[in-house]
This record gives sequence, structure tokens and C-alpha cells, in this order.
Amino acid sequence: MLAKAENPPATDPAHRATFFRQSGWLMIANIAGGALMWAVHFLSKAIPETEYGLFVTLLSVAMCIPTLPLQMVLAHQTAQAMATNRQRQLAGLIRLTWLGTFLLWVAGAAIVLLLQGHILAHWKISNPASLWITLGIVLLSLWLPIFWGVLQGGQNFLWLGWSMMLNAIGRLTVAVIAVTALGAYAAGLMTGVLVGMILAAGVAAWQTRPLWTVPSLPFEWSKILREVLPLMLGFAAFQFLFSADTMFVRNYFTEDESGFYGAAGTLARALMWLVGPLASVMFPRIVHSAAKSEKNNLMGMVFLGTGILAVAGAVSLSVLGPWIVRFVFKPSFVHVATQVLPWYAAAMIPLSLANVLLNNLLARSSGRVVVPLCLLAAGYGFALTQFHKSLVMVLQTVGLFNLVLLLICAWFTWGNKVQSPEPKSQA
Repeated sequence: MLAKAENPPATDPAHRATFFRQSGWLMIANIAGGALMWAVHFLSKAIPETEYGLFVTLLSVAMCIPTLPLQMVLAHQTAQAMATNRQRQLAGLIRLTWLGTFLLWVAGAAIVLLLQGHILAHWKISNPASLWITLGIVLLSLWLPIFWGVLQGGQNFLWLGWSMMLNAIGRLTVAVIAVTALGAYAAGLMTGVLVGMILAAGVAAWQTRPLWTVPSLPFEWSKILREVLPLMLGFAAFQFLFSADTMFVRNYFTEDESGFYGAAGTLARALMWLVGPLASVMFPRIVHSAAKSEKNNLMGMVFLGTGILAVAGAVSLSVLGPWIVRFVFKPSFVHVATQVLPWYAAAMIPLSLANVLLNNLLARSSGRVVVPLCLLAAGYGFALTQFHKSLVMVLQTVGLFNLVLLLICAWFTWGNKVQSPEPKSQA
């Protein structure tokens, strides 16, 4: 059963204790799950560099599916429904989203299969099974955030964390068997990803069943769309800024170079495993407080904590990076990966801080930030097509746009006096 979302005043010591306990558990789950997923990359020593580069590229396709906006929409709607006692309207929304994503996947899969020959040639894929497995991963990438969002919005962080770890356990176990026992390469690694997601989705769906199996009631389409569209667009722009660079690198650089870049990106993005749980726990609490017109001052505390952890993590990664790359990857990866790793780690700092501010803004339905973010994402995609003389130049572009993202979010948080006023605290 989902725990009842209770938000005492943000100044209450019990509230802070609960927040840090939930954040701590989710951080443990993120780090443990992330470490297990990261361990998959040890297998890069057992496969050709080109196959590892293909694995990273196919994985980035799933990463570019709008999983984050979908999860945050469901988290927002769940937190709001539980705060206002509209669980039966929520049930209808969950089931409709589930069906809609499946129909969307069917249409996309048909197009991919029709263009299979062109895709295989353009991405230099020798084994078409890798592409077919990726289609299954895309489907789970659309379904998993639905249930993760319901767990997050219901503040059931216990099972959200376990679902994340089972995702990693399944991925690593199957990948090891596929590569070492069956001699599979990119296809074997992607099979591990698929099995892990099946386990995670199954657990999350079972734990959220009290909210999506009950009889549903009609909901107001116009109201839902006004709330959902800014969330979808805002978090989609953020996810594109977070993950699109790997696909561009695969297109403009050699297969080996994309593998080296992917190795550095795997390590640098681990910073989000460290700091992401703070914003994840904060988001439904702010939605809950806004729905009940309660004051919530969590954002400042989360922003400060995220900044400290992100800077410390980036510095540590820059110092220890060469040793870590030698330990995990083949010797051929060391020179390029360690050269770009400090740039990659530094680019994650403004992105981590912007993530906190964006979660706070969209939890409060401050949709004015969405249009600038979408324009920034479009400019980012164009810039990556122009500035790619070297991997370092790509990362300088990534870092610059992440910094602009942070400045935009900071302006709409503190500098924009037109945004909605802070809700008054209830007696």
C-alpha cells in the first residue's frame, strides 16, 4: 500500500528528520543501483571497443525517451490527488497514460522496423537483434516512469528505491551471463538492460496497484492539460540537455572515440545518482504543500546540499578519474577518457543545481520557465551540430548550455517578480 502523504510544516524537526531519512534511503538506493549499473561497464574489457560504443549509443536512445517528464507528471498528479482526495480520478489518468504510451510505442516500432536497413547502416549495427531489444527497452522506458512517478508522488520511497536497485541487479546479472557465458556483445548488454527494467516495472506496478486498480471517475481534461503540458515540456527540455550529447558524438566521431566518450559520461553522470534523490524527495512535498496552500521552504536547503555534494563529487572524480578509468575500462580508453572527464564532471555541477530549481518551479506550477527552456534545448541541439571539432569542444558546449540553464532557472526562482506568490501558511 502507498503511504499516506503527510507534510508537517517545513520548520518542524520531525519533517526535516523524515525528509533526510527518505532522501538518505533514496540516495543509498541510487548509489547502490548506480554502482551495479556502472559495474556493467567492466564488461567493456571483454568486448570490442566498437561494440561497447554501440551499446552506449543504444542506451542513450532509451535515455532520450521522455521518461523524466512522464515520471514527474505522474508524481505531480499523484501528490496532488492524494492531497485533495481525488484518487479515483487519478486511477483513470494512470490507466489512460498506460494505454496511450503503448499505442505510441506500437506506431514508433512500426516506423523503426520499416526503416531498419537504414538505421542499421547509419549506426553501423552488425547484429539487428540489438535494435529489436532496444525497441523492448523503449517500451519499458515509457511504462516504468508511470509507476515510478506514482511511487514518488505517493512518497513511497521505500519501494521506489527497491525498484531502482532491482533494475540494476537484473541488468548486471544478465549482462555478465550474456557476455561471459554466451559470447554476446552489445546485444547481450542490452538484454541485461531489458530484463532489469522488466523486474523494476513489475515491482513498481505491484506496489502502486491500490491507486490504478480502483474504479475511476472522470477528470477535467482542460485542467489536467494546463498542468501537464508545462511539466512535460520543461522536464523534456531538461532531459535533452542531460543526455543528447552522446548521440551527437556517435554521429560525428569514430566508433572508438564514442566509446571513450561514453566511458567518461558514465562516470560523470554518476554525480546525478548522488544528488538527484534530494530533488526527488523534495518535489512531491512541494506539490502537496502547494495543493493545500501550505508554506514549504525545503528548496533552499536542498539547493545548498546539492551544490556541496555536486562540487565535492566533481572534484573527487577529476582527481580519481584516471585511476577509475584504468580500473574499469581497457587501457585504450585511458588517455581520451581521462582527458575529457574533468570537463564532463564540471558540466554536471550547474545541471545538478538547475535540476533543484526546475523541480521547485514546476512543482509550484510556475510554467513561465518552460518556453525559455525549450528554446535553450533547441539551441543546444543546433550547437552540437556546429561545435564538434574535438570531444573537449563538445563538452565545453555542454557545460556552457548547462550554465545558461542554471541562470534561467535562477532568474525565474529569485529574479522574476511576476511569478506566482508564495502560498500562505495555514494556521
